[in-house]
Amino acid sequence: MSEQGGGPLVLTFDLGTQSARAMLVDPAGNILYKAQRRYETPYVSPQPDWAEQDPGFYWRELCAASRELKEKAGPDWAQAIAVTLTCIRDTCVCVDIDGKPLRPAILWLDKREAHGLPRIPAAGKAAFAAIGMYESVKLQRRMSACNWIKVNQPEIWKKTHKFLMLSAYLNYRLTGHYVDSCANLIGHIPFDSKERRWMHMSDLRRCIFEVEPEKLYSVVEPGERIGFVHRWAGEQTGIPEGMELIATGSDKGCETLGLSCTGPDKAALSFGTTATVQVTTQSYMEPLPFIPAYPAVLKGAYNPEVQIYRGYWLVSWFKREFAAKEMAEARQKGVSAEQLLNRRLAEVPPGCEGLLFQPYFTPGIAMPTARGSIVGFSDRHTRIHLYRAIIEGVNYALLDGLRTLEKRGGFTVRELYAAGGGAQSDEICQITANMFGLPVHRIQTHEASGLGSSMVAFAAKGVYPDMQAAAQAMVRVKDRFEPEAAQHRLYEALYAQVFQKVFPRLLPLYKKEQAVEEQFAAPAAEQPQPAPAP
Repeated sequence: MSEQGGGPLVLTFDLGTQSARAMLVDPAGNILYKAQRRYETPYVSPQPDWAEQDPGFYWRELCAASRELKEKAGPDWAQAIAVTLTCIRDTCVCVDIDGKPLRPAILWLDKREAHGLPRIPAAGKAAFAAIGMYESVKLQRRMSACNWIKVNQPEIWKKTHKFLMLSAYLNYRLTGHYVDSCANLIGHIPFDSKERRWMHMSDLRRCIFEVEPEKLYSVVEPGERIGFVHRWAGEQTGIPEGMELIATGSDKGCETLGLSCTGPDKAALSFGTTATVQVTTQSYMEPLPFIPAYPAVLKGAYNPEVQIYRGYWLVSWFKREFAAKEMAEARQKGVSAEQLLNRRLAEVPPGCEGLLFQPYFTPGIAMPTARGSIVGFSDRHTRIHLYRAIIEGVNYALLDGLRTLEKRGGFTVRELYAAGGGAQSDEICQITANMFGLPVHRIQTHEASGLGSSMVAFAAKGVYPDMQAAAQAMVRVKDRFEPEAAQHRLYEALYAQVFQKVFPRLLPLYKKEQAVEEQFAAPAAEQPQPAPAP
């Protein structure tokens, strides 16, 4: 139990990639009780680059977390006035006419691609080519789970009654209704983020995500009612039957609100598996061509965002490949390997003595031929140089994203608010402040997504007049990291004179490398077979 608050409470669920959390939050922003269920197996990979999970797994973990929280809360459980739910984005579920999943959910981490798709209509092809996005559109079509299922599992697609985001599936399990918040509809689906509704059939972009209208579902704004907790859901979760489920938004969107980033003068940095920089604007602004600004949890607003795929996943990669010593020591001391590694960041000067890491390891819509690179190796570099270079490289990419957002939106960010696993490190927060030349803040809790989600309910139930007022009352800055001027000047020079030039210079080589790989990637049947043994 944390700081004691008063008044009504909101029951908030946060379903992440690695764990499920249930929280009771008070109007002062205190998380009074919390239950966390860490997943033993977050996902399975039947084939390389696949990431799947039984949709019922998330429901069972939600139910278990809810029952555990109820036991911890005791009499305070009865003080809950509403339920909210936030969860991972771009994770899809196919259900039949009875609401039963037809196959495992495909997670946002999944990298499978669909091949053998119908040709893009001529009008669409010409339009996409005219804005230089035809290759990106082709990649986006291949990466869409709905297209993969249609091509590879047509019998499943035929039986699919609704094609749901994970949030919509969990809403259905709680209330019996296929309803979701527009701020949850972030993924490879035919959703018009600007208009906050499903795309019209006449929309040229519709051919990218070929989901039939009858397989879609109702959409509401954050703060509106999804429905009421059904009797059988109450029996499994311990939530009183009839409690109102309030629409909020995705984990990233709720995190941005939970960090109090309600305007473009503040940016939310998420140091998670995918690193992101996100702001809140009142007008729609695409952060990059053909990449939408997502509907914000703040009603009527938008969240332009730049993602660095495999952002802090690179820290996990480094641990696995280079940090056996720290991992063994961490087990002995009962701390995390990241803590030990972060303490060693001070051994390496800013700029890593000429070692620069370019973190675009995974192709994306804006960079369909992306590759990562490490530039400037010399005999004085150690694995700790590489570790710091990874931290700096992800930050350079986030800085590049922030500058793009500011330029396209015509605004200036003056403060940064950090969340995610990496934000728990004082060393990483200070490096971030130095690189961006801006103060970095951490708030009173690591549960920024759950906090933001609960704000929506407090506003919807009239405890606060609106979400901005809720954010102002419920967020407290716990730590502030001020930039060091000399280090910022060094980082600014390296960013402008080196980092920004690396990817454009290497891009032609990435394209040639891809062409060579495709040229020699003959089908297995055509590969030369070894000669029989004599």
